[in-house]
Amino acid sequence: MSVRVRFAPSPTGFVHIGSLRTALYNYLFAKRMGGEYILRVEDTDQTRLVDGAIENMLEAMNWAGVNHSEGVILGEDGKVTQSGEYGPYVQSQRLDIYQKYIKQLLDNGQAYYCFCTKERLDKVREEQKEAGETPKYDGHCRELSKEEVKAKIDAGEPYVIRLKLPENHVIKFTDLVRGETEFNTNDLDDQVLIKTDGFPTYHFAVVVDDYLMKITHIIRGEEWVSSTPKHVYLYEAFGWDAPVFVHLPNILNKEKKKLSKRQGDVAVEDFKKKGYLPEGLVNYVALVGWSPEDNQEIFNMKELEEAFSIERVSKSGGVFDTEKLNWVNQHYIKDADDEYLTDLAIPFLIEGGFITEEEASTKYDFLTKMISVIKEKLQYVKEIQDHANIFFGDKVELETEECRDFLKLEHIPTLINALEEKTNNAEVVDEAFVKAMFKEIQKEHGIKGKNLFMGSRIILTGQMHGPDLPKTMEVLGKENCLNRIIYVKNNIL
Repeated sequence: MSVRVRFAPSPTGFVHIGSLRTALYNYLFAKRMGGEYILRVEDTDQTRLVDGAIENMLEAMNWAGVNHSEGVILGEDGKVTQSGEYGPYVQSQRLDIYQKYIKQLLDNGQAYYCFCTKERLDKVREEQKEAGETPKYDGHCRELSKEEVKAKIDAGEPYVIRLKLPENHVIKFTDLVRGETEFNTNDLDDQVLIKTDGFPTYHFAVVVDDYLMKITHIIRGEEWVSSTPKHVYLYEAFGWDAPVFVHLPNILNKEKKKLSKRQGDVAVEDFKKKGYLPEGLVNYVALVGWSPEDNQEIFNMKELEEAFSIERVSKSGGVFDTEKLNWVNQHYIKDADDEYLTDLAIPFLIEGGFITEEEASTKYDFLTKMISVIKEKLQYVKEIQDHANIFFGDKVELETEECRDFLKLEHIPTLINALEEKTNNAEVVDEAFVKAMFKEIQKEHGIKGKNLFMGSRIILTGQMHGPDLPKTMEVLGKENCLNRIIYVKNNIL
């Protein structure tokens, strides 16, 4: 059997981090099994559509590197198109297909027209709640005759089409994460298959689409577990073999509740805007709910493809730990190309007022050197705004009172004079010069250790701690270093 899986999002405006993980697990499973990964758009709920959402979703997936070759794709011109032999891959373009299959269920007596108004349905559910019963449809229209149905349709009464579940029928299915699961139809509702607007519900369209697109494994979130028996029964009603089901645990916040956009950053776009690297985000998301066989935590995409297995997906929800994400992402930033990081950092530097758009090109080499020095401090690229100030301007602002107190120590006048003299006499201030200069100061003036290195750092940057000082001075260059030394000497000491 050739494995075929799909990611089938609704275009609602943003890609939740849980949706990214669902797509990623589908992608990894397909790669591991030598199968196909398809992207289908489920837009049957027309009230939830958001302009540009499909484009945004596809851009987010492309950015994350969770790539598909079949289904809805974003062309090089930025326009949405489709590729594959099982299309259309957008549900709203498949209405004729759904009509064919709903007619089959109606003709077989496995679906029926329901003319109940919203007011009646609300009243029935309220009465069931008051009686301590599970609210569900009461079957009021199940036994309408063909003549009664025709008369109501001819009279223009709005209707839906519902699935006609048999009584006391046990529905069983195997979930690769949760094991054997069964439900009794007495506990289920006659779900709506076709809505009053003629569009299919998710529950109907997903079964028809998955069957016609030859989907072999359905990997989706655990919120769909309660709907799965209805889907399984639909397969039974059509006489089709059901695919294998895999329901993934929820991604939770630190309070062990489902991750929600009301609690902060939960969309792929949120993390992209902060300058997280796609490799870092994908690596971390893969680990939220799945554990590799060994203790490895850093995986590139190829390694994930080789290591991933459904058998090691957890039954319980995984907590989204931003600190752990930052640790993983920091690893990728440390290893990233300096120019790549510079391109990512420039918008944040402009936003922070460090450079203008014009200076982004004229100072590009300087910015790249700066990034190479401070990238090890960055958990995500936007943090450049917290670290870049020491590289801009001739003036030095002391970060703390502790810095000011340090500059009152007895050796500081000797140190600052030595720094001024040696920097002024240098042909170029680079890493080699700075290291040699510090050795000379130690030998000539006996200033060493913390007194030398922390004192020099405070004089040049206003901070007690920071990136490698010789590298920092090389980025600043001779003129900036000298101007800062003179500024501190004349205005702070």
